Amino acid sequence: MSLEALLAISGFLLMLCVFTNKITDNFGIPSLLLFLGLGMLAGSDGPGGIEFNNSRLTNYIGTVALAFILFSGGLGTRWQQVRPILARGSLLSTLGVLLTAIFMYFFSYYILRQSFEISLLLSVIISSTDAPAVFSILRSHNLSVPGRLKAILEFESGSNDPMAVFLSMGAMAVISSGEWNLIGLTGDFLLQMFLGTALGMLSGYLASKTLRRWMFSYQGLYPVFGVALVLLTYSLTQMLGGNGFLAVYLCGIIMGNTGYMYRRHFIRFQESLVWIMQISMFLILGLLVFPHELSSVMPVSLACTLFLIIIARPLAVFICLYRSGFSLPEQIFISWAGFKGAVPIILATYPLIYGFQNSQFLFNIIFFLVIISVLLQAQSLSFLARRLQLHADENTPTPNQLNTTSPETAPAEEQSALPTSETSI
Repeated sequence: MSLEALLAISGFLLMLCVFTNKITDNFGIPSLLLFLGLGMLAGSDGPGGIEFNNSRLTNYIGTVALAFILFSGGLGTRWQQVRPILARGSLLSTLGVLLTAIFMYFFSYYILRQSFEISLLLSVIISSTDAPAVFSILRSHNLSVPGRLKAILEFESGSNDPMAVFLSMGAMAVISSGEWNLIGLTGDFLLQMFLGTALGMLSGYLASKTLRRWMFSYQGLYPVFGVALVLLTYSLTQMLGGNGFLAVYLCGIIMGNTGYMYRRHFIRFQESLVWIMQISMFLILGLLVFPHELSSVMPVSLACTLFLIIIARPLAVFICLYRSGFSLPEQIFISWAGFKGAVPIILATYPLIYGFQNSQFLFNIIFFLVIISVLLQAQSLSFLARRLQLHADENTPTPNQLNTTSPETAPAEEQSALPTSETSI
């Protein structure tokens, strides 16, 4: 296929995603489902007829897109809302993910009678909540729920991907070698978390300090600085043995809670870039799926989804939030808002890359599970909030309101808005 044809197809699909996104506003259909659907229609099983089966390229694109999505999610996270729920949110993003994986493994292996390899990989890959899905659905639906509910959900989804990645890599290592090394895996996890946290905070601090002290000649260079920051923070953290996803998320939190020149322009560019990343990621994930194969995994995938939503996720949440101050309705809401999305599908490409047995079957199960999860949970989230009578305090600003009134430095009249300290964290 010629370069011109590739560019034309890419431009047409992007334009189609822009206009079909209007459907999400009118009918409340999550954007990720539309983008995945368009990718499937453009694929070899759809009218588009595009032959695509490159799991490695899909993994690379998804990884880069996720890094930018997490960074943007951090930019939109208000530290004053995260601080009160930091301990419980961290517990959810670590112990909660592990418990969810354990519950899912026993269900898949002992109840559904799946093989050890499928049960282990399935349980760890779908154990975390998905940051792109949570950020998109919570912020686009503009739910009128207490700020701490949004804060803990966004913080958990933004910080629990490292745990899911670690568990997935550990599971593949166990399957490949046939040996369990819990001490080695635990040490590796602690090292990844420590380096990810330290390097992410250091990167955010140095970047904020740089933007506060230096002024670039052109306003357009600030977004370029942001792109370079994400790429460097993720890659250097990974090369040093840390978790790059955690690093870029924490870097984004610090950057989003610090005042500097053209801050609003910087954040808006990142929001636009995230749309490109999300669309590209979901389109290529849709291209990788062969819809005619999904019918064979429907019973298993549906059973896993229902168990995950009704039993595994709620049990993990109730254990992690025991005596936390969150009421029972709030814990039920947190349990139901544990969306699955792009992250499990991206992680499911690793078994494809390494050629594990039945990896395509596993990929199809996870893909169908994500679709069911988003349809069931995202569509009913507003209804559940009303039924549980969860309403935000009128005197408590929402995250969007906080974002519009956050301290920022602009070229002229906004100079006085600079915070007195270099960062409010």
